[in-house]
Amino acid sequence: IIWIIFGVVFGITTMKNADMQPQIHAGDLMLYYRLGNSYIADDVVVVKQGGKEITGRIVAVPGDRIEITEEHKLVINGNVVIENDIFYETLRYESDVKYPVKLGKDEYFILGDLRINAEDSRNIGAVNISHIKGKVISILRKNNI
Repeated sequence: IIWIIFGVVFGITTMKNADMQPQIHAGDLMLYYRLGNSYIADDVVVVKQGGKEITGRIVAVPGDRIEITEEHKLVINGNVVIENDIFYETLRYESDVKYPVKLGKDEYFILGDLRINAEDSRNIGAVNISHIKGKVISILRKNNI
């Protein structure tokens, strides 16, 4: 039963870096739900792509058009996104990602909450749903236990 619960339905992983600070800290345990297959903007997901496991917040869903401007603004479908819980500018990285990005079917654009040096879609491009391991549903702080 435990194997079914934590091998099929839920997953547990640790936050490996500071990409999601201040909401999730490095070393925090994250419980994620594996069986979901529809995600919305603002969901925090665990992604396995290119042999790496990263955690990020979905900012754009299939069909959306994403632009990161030279003024460090996140623009989705022509509208500047105002994120009240994000305290850093959204920088455009030097990478193979060319803007604007138009998401195809089953593609998502994820960003780390710590927008400076976070590993996310600005590096790896759009994330296919097949690479999303699950949606984070709970966080257990490693600190202050």
